[in-house]
Amino acid sequence: MNEWVIELRNVSKAYAAHAVLRNINLQVRAGEFLTLLGPSGCGKTTILRLLAGFEPADGGEILIGGQDMRTLPPEQRHVNTVFQSYALFPHLTVFENVAFGPRLKRIRGEALRERVMDTLRMVKLEDFAGRKPGQLSGGQQQRVAIARAVVNQPRVLLLDEPLSALDYKLRKAMQLELKQLQRRLGITFIFVTHDQEEALSMSDRVAVMNAGRIEQFGAPRQIYEAPENLFVARFVGEINNLPGRVVAAAPPRYDIRLHDRVVNLKSPYVFGVGDRVNVLIRPEDVRIWRECEGSAEERAALFPAVVEGVVYKGSTVDLVIRLDSGDVLSTTQFFNEDDQAIVNLDFREGERVFVDWVHDWETILPHEE
Repeated sequence: MNEWVIELRNVSKAYAAHAVLRNINLQVRAGEFLTLLGPSGCGKTTILRLLAGFEPADGGEILIGGQDMRTLPPEQRHVNTVFQSYALFPHLTVFENVAFGPRLKRIRGEALRERVMDTLRMVKLEDFAGRKPGQLSGGQQQRVAIARAVVNQPRVLLLDEPLSALDYKLRKAMQLELKQLQRRLGITFIFVTHDQEEALSMSDRVAVMNAGRIEQFGAPRQIYEAPENLFVARFVGEINNLPGRVVAAAPPRYDIRLHDRVVNLKSPYVFGVGDRVNVLIRPEDVRIWRECEGSAEERAALFPAVVEGVVYKGSTVDLVIRLDSGDVLSTTQFFNEDDQAIVNLDFREGERVFVDWVHDWETILPHEE
């Protein structure tokens, strides 16, 4: 039995002379929460529209449940879509909005009422069945849209940035609720967003897209901790980029010159002596030493720098650090509740410091501008 509920094989799509999708290959497991992540215009929503049958692909194959979708109309595809605008019927009650799909399938009477109310209970809206969308909050409207989509028991649920209209606090709450709902239903979710934190926190796997291509596809932790190119590294979270050159190679370890320092680092890539590389370091992995900390010998192995910016965020302090070489780094320093010397995070602009990072937590990639 094929484990893939969705397969895209060399799928392409263009509008006039503009290519929106370029030979997309994608496989989605049954019951998986997959997120398509990328900037506006990268092709995320186009993939949803092709899956739903709202538009045809120009080339390639689209299979759902192993069945070729090229000649199948939207109503026969066993997928439902939750739109960014929710697209609820304002003149109908919550019950009637959710009942709309089953009524088209000629479900009537007690069977209809039971199916609709069971679905509303799943999204915790059974007490709102008689209200109209205008009488609901944004989060409640979103749940009605989900209920209307899942009441027909689709094989796949497509969600096109359904949380984008919510305020920050409600959006965070709905992320957790949506993930729990997906687990309860066991339906495959394909979720579109440009929000990196949203993608990492909700997904089983993430496809990072750019200019109609999938740049990297994998688990959230893999995407964040082991980006495969500079676009993914920069798009998914904040990252620092130090340009370097390999001065000695004993794969998988390399001596890399970063300005006037040579650092021994590990990489799965194969480099030769003289190769230019990008050393990528997440802000939370950067360590800051003050001039009074450590011995002179220890400080000699670090990078001298000056603090250019300090942003207090409660549990963390974000610093902008300029190395003496001219490179600018972003760092996140965490308060340690067990450390009585909390003043050690009381940094000042213009203060001289020394910089290092947790070695082997960096990512080293072939040089890109």
